[in-house]
Amino acid sequence: MDTFAKPSRRGLLQWGLAAAGLPGFVQAADRASSENAQPGQVSERGGSNVSLKSGASIYYLEDWLGAPWMDSDPVLFLHGNSEISTIWYGWVPRMAQHYRLFRPDLPGFGRSTAPANFDWSLAGFAKFVAEFLDAIGVQSAHIVGAKTGGAIALQFAAAYPQRTRSIVVASGPFGPLDPKTELNTQLVRLGSAASKAEMDYFDKMRDDVIPETKHQLTRMLASIVVEPLLARISAPALIITSDRSALQSVDTVLKYQTQIPNSRLLVLTSDAYHVAVANADECVTNTLKFYGHPAGG
Repeated sequence: MDTFAKPSRRGLLQWGLAAAGLPGFVQAADRASSENAQPGQVSERGGSNVSLKSGASIYYLEDWLGAPWMDSDPVLFLHGNSEISTIWYGWVPRMAQHYRLFRPDLPGFGRSTAPANFDWSLAGFAKFVAEFLDAIGVQSAHIVGAKTGGAIALQFAAAYPQRTRSIVVASGPFGPLDPKTELNTQLVRLGSAASKAEMDYFDKMRDDVIPETKHQLTRMLASIVVEPLLARISAPALIITSDRSALQSVDTVLKYQTQIPNSRLLVLTSDAYHVAVANADECVTNTLKFYGHPAGG
């Protein structure tokens, strides 16, 4: 049975104050705690820091909206390149009613650091996932990955089958994406329904990535190869893509999805590549159905 850290007294107090309609007090408490936060303690916005054996310091968010005396199966979310854990905001309200969610910033992104000898490869990131699960006391989890996080999810499922309950890949890069500038705009990635404020937010995330991480991820993505992994994946897999993405065609995704033994393909009506954000509600509905909730939650 998987184990989880017990909620802190402060966390329970914060939950109670928020429920009582005192968000200003909660925000002030968050700011005060973040000034003196140490690894493993609650820090700003309710997140925590954990140190891994490899030397990485990982910031993560944990979400559980079920009854406070109950627990549930864990789901680990892996964001894409040039992003942080907040991109899963659209998944939390419904998913966290059924599952305990863990949303880390990947090494080198956001508030997480990567050690000097970090292995910037899919295998290196899969090892990170295993170390992170160890650090939070989780033996196995459902893995959800978007974009580059989807490729990491495939690698993890192939390398650690006993620790993978299932995988959901939302627009995972099955191969190097077209590097042309016109195909790398947020409009193309997030779709025509994205607002300017949303695109600006994602541009800022991209611009905030430190140079070393940008350099290493550019090298990794240029040589990404997932074909040797696919036949080794034994966990149930749901692959989600869109029908009108300029970055990745349905035929391309289908070519890879059919090589994963126990998998299914879901094609959403959308012109966005990043369906985990642009079509979050549809992704959640179908993920919950995939997990065995007939009505999608």
